[in-house]
Amino acid sequence: MAETQSQLALFEQYRLTKDVGLRNDIVLRYMDVVKYVAISTRGIYCKYAEIDDIVNEGVLALIKAVESYDIQRGVKFETYATIRIKGAIIDFVRKQDWIPRRVRNFGHNLEKAYNDLYSTLDRHPTNQELADHMGIPKEKLLRSMSDLAGATTLSFEELLYEDNFESCEAGGATADQSLYEKELKEILASAVDELKPREKQVISLYYYERLKFGEIAKVLNVSESRICQIHSKAMLLLKRKLKDYIGN
Repeated sequence: MAETQSQLALFEQYRLTKDVGLRNDIVLRYMDVVKYVAISTRGIYCKYAEIDDIVNEGVLALIKAVESYDIQRGVKFETYATIRIKGAIIDFVRKQDWIPRRVRNFGHNLEKAYNDLYSTLDRHPTNQELADHMGIPKEKLLRSMSDLAGATTLSFEELLYEDNFESCEAGGATADQSLYEKELKEILASAVDELKPREKQVISLYYYERLKFGEIAKVLNVSESRICQIHSKAMLLLKRKLKDYIGN
């Protein structure tokens, strides 16, 4: 559902005034998005938190979404907010999980290097280019990419795929909410189309066929570490293509 002119006018007015009262009014208008995401992702966080905790995280994410939303990008706010809220939920879950700091740091540095190179080259950088940009041997880059994929038990990207959500029929999903999900699937499909053939295979087998990295390795007749590397590289491009929705 595209925003109405009155909704767009509210966002433009907030952008110009930064009035907290107006921001809060906008947040109240979109609280149904928070509730919808909280219900649809309960299978992800049920071991870590109650739904009230998740709704609180979602409201904070919605506030940040209102503050950072740019109508000039042509992105629908509902879809933008939905992804930001899902990101807040996965960040919350990640804090309950243990991943080595060095792996987290490498992931952050890798994403920055990838975005820097993509902006310069206007294409998917090679592993060698990434290694050179980061000042590390290619072999170390590949090992670290394997660690990154293997250590991430739950990733933001996994939340973007439909099979990771519970049915929301009982939660009263509306036609508008179904439309948000439909648009998101179309955005993802467009991003996946830009992946290399082997990257598409790994993404399809991992997210849609629900195979583990080791099982994919057997199917494609390569090592498990190689599958992890391919997965990590594919995620860099997908996040790049979804940056308007994921935000800063």
